[in-house]
Amino acid sequence: MLLATNLTKSYGTNTALDQLNLYIQPGEIFALLGQNGAGKTTTINLFLGFVEPTSGSATINGLSVSENALETKKYIAYIPETVMLYPNLTGIENLEFFSSLAGFKYSTEELSQYLSKAGLQQAAHTERLGGYSKGMRQKVGIAIALAKKAKALLLDEPTSGLDPKAANEFSVILKELAKEGTAVLMATHDIFRAREVATRIGIMREGTLVSVTEAKDISANELEALYLQTV
Repeated sequence: MLLATNLTKSYGTNTALDQLNLYIQPGEIFALLGQNGAGKTTTINLFLGFVEPTSGSATINGLSVSENALETKKYIAYIPETVMLYPNLTGIENLEFFSSLAGFKYSTEELSQYLSKAGLQQAAHTERLGGYSKGMRQKVGIAIALAKKAKALLLDEPTSGLDPKAANEFSVILKELAKEGTAVLMATHDIFRAREVATRIGIMREGTLVSVTEAKDISANELEALYLQTV
């Protein structure tokens, strides 16, 4: 579903991403670990089409992002560290607006069902976003991905700033999405969360993917040791 082939991004003499080769299958959660500036966000931005690659390619569902910018966006949903929603609109109103931008029209009941599936409590559906916690806003972001019927989900530090309960709830939702066939690429600093939720884990350093590990083959302590040794 997501494929990077020798994907490279340079800014002048600075190489932010150096010949990345990466694939993520439907139903797989791939966690990217690395320090700030390692290339995690650059990778996501290239898949989103926010920046053009210097060389190589990013493809989504077999389509080049550079050559099919609008078409590839139909397959993906993006949840940044801070989900940008409208604080004066309710959860349902935000979901209705963003799903309509993707060409979908749902009844109020259907919108509420998506919010519930994303883990947002019923009472909050008709409350304004201005009163939501970060975890609640993340759930609206997940609901938007569900309503868009996204085949791939791109996440940039999704659990940053969440309390342990909210982070765990978010992880459970991600696993459910993966079971339904969604491909997930998650950039994170959270080693424990990466080990708990991911199928595979990659470690980046200075724009290069230096290690890829099956999550089931490594403990959280071993992953932390590998991370510290690598970066």
